[in-house]
Amino acid sequence: MDGVATAAAGTAPENQKPRVVLYPSPGMGHLVSMIELGKLFAARGLAVTILIVELPFVDTAARGPFLAAVTAANPSVTFHCLPRVHFPPLASPHPEAVTYEVARLSNPHLRDFLLAPPAPAPAVLVVDFFCSVALDLAAELGVPGYCFFTSAAEALASFLYLPVLHAQTAASFREMGEQLVRVPGIAPFPATHAIKPLQDRDDAAYRGFLQVSPDLCRSQGIIVNTFRSLEPRAVEAIVAGLCTPPGLPTPPVHCIGPLIKSAEVGGECLGWLDAQPEGSVVFLCFGSLGVFSAAQIREIAVGLEASGNRFLWVVRSPPNEDPARRFEEPPEPDLDALLPPGFLARTQERGLVVKTWAPQRDVLAHGAVGGFVTHCGWNSVLEAVMAGVPMLAWPLYAEQRLNRVFLEKELGLAAAVDGYDHDKELVEAGEVEKKVRWLMESDGGSVLRERTLDAMRRAKEALAEGGESDVTLTKLVEGWTGPD
Repeated sequence: MDGVATAAAGTAPENQKPRVVLYPSPGMGHLVSMIELGKLFAARGLAVTILIVELPFVDTAARGPFLAAVTAANPSVTFHCLPRVHFPPLASPHPEAVTYEVARLSNPHLRDFLLAPPAPAPAVLVVDFFCSVALDLAAELGVPGYCFFTSAAEALASFLYLPVLHAQTAASFREMGEQLVRVPGIAPFPATHAIKPLQDRDDAAYRGFLQVSPDLCRSQGIIVNTFRSLEPRAVEAIVAGLCTPPGLPTPPVHCIGPLIKSAEVGGECLGWLDAQPEGSVVFLCFGSLGVFSAAQIREIAVGLEASGNRFLWVVRSPPNEDPARRFEEPPEPDLDALLPPGFLARTQERGLVVKTWAPQRDVLAHGAVGGFVTHCGWNSVLEAVMAGVPMLAWPLYAEQRLNRVFLEKELGLAAAVDGYDHDKELVEAGEVEKKVRWLMESDGGSVLRERTLDAMRRAKEALAEGGESDVTLTKLVEGWTGPD
């Protein structure tokens, strides 16, 4: 982080600009979204400081070169690393519980930073919803506090409504099974598809999520990474106060998305895609935390080979079976050990397997890609929408099962694979083969593709000058600084 601080030094004119402090949660997807938001603020004349929070199981120092490159390209965006906090191991199996605890324990460090001379207090503090506890500190210091919600408006509706659902029953979502959960503004979803950290109401992660709703209702506004015309029903329900618990105010909602990565760093797979026919490749990628068992990896391989379709597949190592190391970054995968014997040789003419990472935004934007098998993380969904690529939904963690219901039932932009919704079962090779063929070869897949292309057109209109998201963001910033 020292390199980042040095790169940011010596920019005296920046001291004259109104300063906005952005406080993302530590997850890479959340950080990337907050950085993109910071770039938009900087382009509108604000000086932006983004806080970096360290987790016990994340090597934050490895991000130094990436953050330094952001500042070098955007002099009005700088970074500050809050001191690491320490606490005993939590009983919860969910990393979200750790994230909430880190945010709570970091409040004294945040106070010190916000009050540190010689810089004046920031004009605005924008926090990730995982860091919503910081909104109390913002109110105490007289700094306007906003929340940046990095997922969909339909997920926001469910989080705001959680205290109401909590009061309706003493049962955990897990105990409710396939009973439908009803939230204003979104399609009913099975209780099993509530986000995983909410399945057990006695878990520390559940208690953290339960507090988010009243925290957000005390904010000056909620900035959402979506656009209104994508999710009109959810946004309208939130704005009308239908999702807010009784007795709490509904803050203003500012839809400024879709925000996706503005740049990626190369990748050998792009050259391989250049040699493939238009729209012929199905891309399989499951996010920075998406891991499968060795048995599931083999099922995917068998299904892909049997489908006969061209594919680009990002493979990560299976999860660590040691509970004490479950959140650690897995090592590079051993493809020879994980994949069926001879798989790579048999499919080399029509498939490419890459280890751990691929430049997803650029892959999806490549003309050779015609379908996307995704974990339904919201950043990935928006990248697919911006590229006009239809999806097969294979949710794994966080709010992804909820996103899958929304994508399939509300928007018609995805079809779900069968078998993911039982923790101890596999999505079988035959299902992988069938759904890949359906997406890439059937009339149904063509309909999905047309819907996604229409969503892409609306997304680009929203971001264009004078579009709904552009106007919303401009008005938000002018509310902090005054019009030019």
